[in-house]
Amino acid sequence: MPLRSGRVPRDAVHHPLFARCYARVSVTAETRMGMARVRGRLLHGLSGRVIEIGAGNGLNFAHYPDTVAEVVAVEPERLLRRMAVEAARRAEVPVDVVPGAAEALPVKSEGFDAAVVSLVLCSVRDVPRALAELRRVLRPGGELRFFEHGLGEGRAMVFTQRALDRTVWPLLSGGCHLSREPVRSLRDAGFELGPYRRVMMPEEGPVLPSSYCVLGTAWRPAATE
Repeated sequence: MPLRSGRVPRDAVHHPLFARCYARVSVTAETRMGMARVRGRLLHGLSGRVIEIGAGNGLNFAHYPDTVAEVVAVEPERLLRRMAVEAARRAEVPVDVVPGAAEALPVKSEGFDAAVVSLVLCSVRDVPRALAELRRVLRPGGELRFFEHGLGEGRAMVFTQRALDRTVWPLLSGGCHLSREPVRSLRDAGFELGPYRRVMMPEEGPVLPSSYCVLGTAWRPAATE
């Protein structure tokens, strides 16, 4: 079991209605929106010990390659965490699902070779603090894989995203924000950016304020500070 650093609330996030809706929509999105292919690209080539932040209902677990020795999956929402535990039992790699918040990860420093965030940075309360925690728990040179919401194209779309973020979208979507800038946040947190690219969700069909995503890789700098 992972070692806890400080007191972490067992249920740091409580969105039961959203969790039920997300569980249904996310399963449908695997095939109809192409999310299964995105998960495969997100996790391809990972190895060693991996920490996944905001594991949701555990849909990533089936896509981890057998080069991964262990996954510690942190999920703050109780209902989603229960679903993730069931998904962990079906996974082909060892997965340990634990409660905790992105801003206070219940694990030792420098204990992981890689970290995964998938549609998580859009909903955490404090992005800089969450990224500081990711840097803490990654070993020097450790890899971060990310798939996150991002800003759209054109003034009208960006205006719409920001208006939604100020009003109804976080309330309806478990705290999600559409107009955050994950690549800039990663740079500001001191990560070294690797390749990344825009991904539209769904890959084909109408372009929505929630369609704009970015998929990529970053690293904790190898040199200790």
